[in-house]
This record gives sequence, structure tokens and C-alpha cells, in this order.
Amino acid sequence: MNEVLRVAMAEKGETAESLAEKVGVDPKTAGRWLASGRIPHPRTRIAVAEVLGRDAAELWPEPFRRRDLPWFRPWAELEQDAVSIRSYQPSLVPGLLQTEGYARAVLATGGLLPAAEVDEIVGGRLARQAILARDAPPQLVAVIDEVVLRRRVGDRAVMAGQLAHLLAIAAQEHVQVRVIPAETPWHTGLAGPFVLIRLPDGAETAYVDNQLRGQVVTESADVASLGARWESVAGEALPRRKSIELIGEVATTWT
Repeated sequence: MNEVLRVAMAEKGETAESLAEKVGVDPKTAGRWLASGRIPHPRTRIAVAEVLGRDAAELWPEPFRRRDLPWFRPWAELEQDAVSIRSYQPSLVPGLLQTEGYARAVLATGGLLPAAEVDEIVGGRLARQAILARDAPPQLVAVIDEVVLRRRVGDRAVMAGQLAHLLAIAAQEHVQVRVIPAETPWHTGLAGPFVLIRLPDGAETAYVDNQLRGQVVTESADVASLGARWESVAGEALPRRKSIELIGEVATTWT
């Protein structure tokens, strides 16, 4: 039983039925939170916490014991609920598509992070990828520049493994990896990476990254601006099949 949740509900005079009505779920679902310790989806956790005047991490601490960096956790939580993901990366393979060797090589470059922290971040990154293997995975479209395929990260074996992984995952129905050819002139995406996700209720949220940390973007005007940039970037990319052919061609240069 989730004793912390039970106490918080008692203090606010909430039953499973009344709480379920306020956060928009079935009463049986709310009952499972109490009886079996079932953990609700991220947005539902936030809604319940608001109703009960508690912190979500206090009611359900397990999801917050992640290996992600603290500033990245809000995005990782939203990502778990996504029904579609659109990701643009000009310099690296997106985190959701990285192999362990590639991720480790990226994070270890320059010796800026302690080995223990590299291990933690790599573990969290690989754990996030489980959303692509679940029964109802999100639709993922990842656009990358050709230089991502040709720039060495780690050694040649790391690159060979990473491109082989891209080819394998790009063959899945719910994943597209599209490549912007190297001869493409300057385009708007080169200003920086970004990700857009769509949630089950149709709402869209974005994520942008910089040298220090990432930022979750929820302001509708900013999300719309990134949506327009996505359309521009995607328009520069090769179609799905041509992209797979190019990835395959470059993969042979790393073996």
C-alpha cells in the first residue's frame, strides 16, 4: 500500500472516487494507486499532487530516483507520455537512438565529467529508450545532418556499431531516421538542436539544448516557432528510403 498517498488523501478528505474525478481517471485506477502501489503517468502524478497539496516526488518517489541529471528529469517524464516525437540533431545521434558505446564516448570526451557521472547519465539515457520497444511506442521521426554519420565519436568500432543500430531501428515501422545531405546549404536547423513531442491530449511541448543544460519549452508561441523550424528542417532531409541507403553507404566506411 502507498501509505504516504493514503495519509495525504485522508488529510484532504479525499476518497479514491473523489480524487479520480478531480484528476480525470477511473476510480478503480485511483484505488490501485493505494492498494498495489501502482504509479500513475507523469501528468497524472502532477495533477494528484496539486489536489493533495503535496510534492509528486513525496507521493511517488521511485520515478524521481532516476539517473538523469536533475534539470533533465521533467523532460524525461514528459517523454514517457509522448505519442509522437520529432527530433532534430545537427551534430550527434539523438539520445533515444544512441548505443551505449556511442553515448559513453560522447560524454567522456574531454574528461569534463567524472566516470561515475558518465555511468549515471548513460544508464539513464539507455533506460529512456525503452519507450521505443513498448507495446504502443511513440512515432519517432529523427532528422540528422550527414556529418553526424561521418564524424567519428569514440573509435571506428563505436561508429560501426552506432550506424548498424541506426539501420536496424530505422527499419521499424514507428521510427524514421532521415538525413540532410552534406551538400545542403545553410538551413535554419543549424542554429541548434530541438525536440518536439505530442502528448495524448494533443498538446505539444518542446526541448532545446545548449552547452550547459536543456530547457523544456511550453509557451505556445515558442512551441509554434519550433514547429515551423521543424517543417523547414524536415523539408531539407532525404526521404526515409533514401536516408536508409545513405546510412548504409556511410556504415561501410566504418567497418
